[in-house]
Amino acid sequence: MTLIPMTLIPMTLIPMTPIATTLVPVTPIAVNHGSMLPFRCEAIPTETADRFRRTGRDDRGNAVRRIVATPDGGFPCRHCLRLARPGETVLLGSYDLPRPLGIYWTPSPIFLHAADCPRAEAVNEVAPIVRANPLVSIRAYDAADLCLYDLGHVCSGAEVNAPLDRALADPRTAFVNIHTARPGCLLTRVVRWIGC
Repeated sequence: MTLIPMTLIPMTLIPMTPIATTLVPVTPIAVNHGSMLPFRCEAIPTETADRFRRTGRDDRGNAVRRIVATPDGGFPCRHCLRLARPGETVLLGSYDLPRPLGIYWTPSPIFLHAADCPRAEAVNEVAPIVRANPLVSIRAYDAADLCLYDLGHVCSGAEVNAPLDRALADPRTAFVNIHTARPGCLLTRVVRWIGC
């Protein structure tokens, strides 16, 4: 199936009503549920995860902290995009976000499984660490890495579909970062998926 970049489709041609019970194949590993535009939640690069684990240092040169996950579930791994299970060891360190660049750039504290875990590769699925978070901040940025304030939204991770879809449908949006709303830590970057 060939996907057309969203910037080439007039907004009047994009269906805005849910597709009742039909699942539309996007790739062999993903389906587009409902009316959300095709997207992918991006995990941190495996090279970064491996470096944190191997060197014990984060992107700012700090020693990473080893923490044992507790039953409260507040330990979202940015590599597999899943919550650590109680008893699993996670690393806590500072991650240099690849984007936005310039005045909106910031490092972010992140958790990462201490043991190897597979990098999340799902398409058209909101990352489980977003869904599990009680309050997230959706931050859309344009191609010049400027924040699109009118597309920003704070909501429960369980209610992220509509504001995320709104941000991705806007032709100004180059990418979206989803953060925890209270401490402001990056959960995942989201980009439009235009096929493989």
